[in-house]
Amino acid sequence: MKRLIRNVLRSSWLQRALGFLAAEFLRLVWLTNRFSFDPPDVYALAEPQQPAIFAFWHGQHFLTPFIKTKDSHRGKVLISMHRDGEFNAIAAERLGIGTIRGSGDHGSAFHRKGGVGAFKEMVRALAESYNVALTADVPKRSRVAGLGIIMLARESGRPIMPFAMATSRFVRLNNWDHTTINLPFGRGALVGGDIIVVPPDADAEMMETLRAQLEATLNDATRRAYAQVGRPEEAGHG
Repeated sequence: MKRLIRNVLRSSWLQRALGFLAAEFLRLVWLTNRFSFDPPDVYALAEPQQPAIFAFWHGQHFLTPFIKTKDSHRGKVLISMHRDGEFNAIAAERLGIGTIRGSGDHGSAFHRKGGVGAFKEMVRALAESYNVALTADVPKRSRVAGLGIIMLARESGRPIMPFAMATSRFVRLNNWDHTTINLPFGRGALVGGDIIVVPPDADAEMMETLRAQLEATLNDATRRAYAQVGRPEEAGHG
C-alpha cells in the first residue's frame, strides 16, 4: 500500500495537476493582495542592472515568479532535481519562468545533485541575457547563505539582487525552512536589498565577506517585508 501511494505521488499526471493548481492559486494570491514596494522605485533601480541574479530565502519563494513585470524580462529559476521540485518546476513554467534543474549548493553532494551542470547552465543563461533566480540557503539550513550564489556572481560578472516578498495572510509549515504558503485577499510587500557585486578576482576571504553580507541583507529585507504587512513578530521565522 505504501509503495502504491508513493508511486501515485510520483506519477507525472499528478505532478502536472499539482503544478497547474499551484500556479493558478499563486496567480490568485498575487492578484488579490495589495502590494507595496520598498524602495518605491525598486523596478527602476533594478532595470539597468539586468540580467541579474535574484536571491531569496528558501520557503519564501512561492510568489517570486511575479517579480517579472515585462515580457522583455526573461527569467529562469533554479529548482532542485528532487521529486518535490517537479511540480514547482511545472508551476514556474506555467507562470512564464524557465527552469534550470539542479542544486545551487557547493557542498559534498554538488556533483550528485546535478550542481555542476546547473551552475554552467546558469552562467550560460546570464550570458544570454536571462535573469536567474535562486534560493541563497545552504540546503536544510534555513537562513544560512551558501557560497554557490557568490561563485555564480563571480563567474558570470552579474550583480546579485537580494529581495523578499511577504503577505499579511499566510500559513507557515513546521519544516526546516518554515515554508510559507501565501494566501489571497490581504496586503503584500516586495522589499529589495542592497545590490551585491562580486569582483572577478575575489579571493576566499572576500567571498566569505560577501556571503555574510548577502545573508544579512536577505534577513533585513525579510524583516522589513513582514513589518510592512503588519506581521513583525514573524520576521525572525519567515
